Amino acid sequence: MPVPHLADNCYFCTVMTLEQQIQEDIKAAMKAHDAVAMAAVRAVKNEILLFKTAEGGSKDVTDADVLKMIQKLIKQRRETAQVYVDNGRQELADNELAEAAVMERYLPKQLSPEELEARVKEIVAEVGATSIRDMGKVMGVASKRLAGVADGRAISAAVKALLG
Repeated sequence: MPVPHLADNCYFCTVMTLEQQIQEDIKAAMKAHDAVAMAAVRAVKNEILLFKTAEGGSKDVTDADVLKMIQKLIKQRRETAQVYVDNGRQELADNELAEAAVMERYLPKQLSPEELEARVKEIVAEVGATSIRDMGKVMGVASKRLAGVADGRAISAAVKALLG
């Protein structure tokens, strides 16, 4: 049973899940006749539906799950854009990159290289890593803590630079 709130403009009453926000953004993109945004947001919605209906999948989707899906889709778009560039199809690459840019709006602010290095230094000190042989321990902790705010490759490169 919902808890009654004293104010009509209560913060907790207006908070949307990422899935709900995506549904609203599909409607907004359709009204604006924004084909790129519509394709990008529909791709995210499709990924959510696939997740929900997958064998052994959960019917509940958390914002963390949606963020992982979006990161995967962005990575796919960038890789596809590179293939298009390599094959001389810049217009198709531009479309893929535009869709990736729309999807990036849902991600939290990414760490700068300096911020990433500082966070990885903290994790290295916490884990007690001293050499490259400890990279697995550091990556395990760093990947969990920095999920969503830094790319896995960037985390790995920072850990290698600090331990190597």
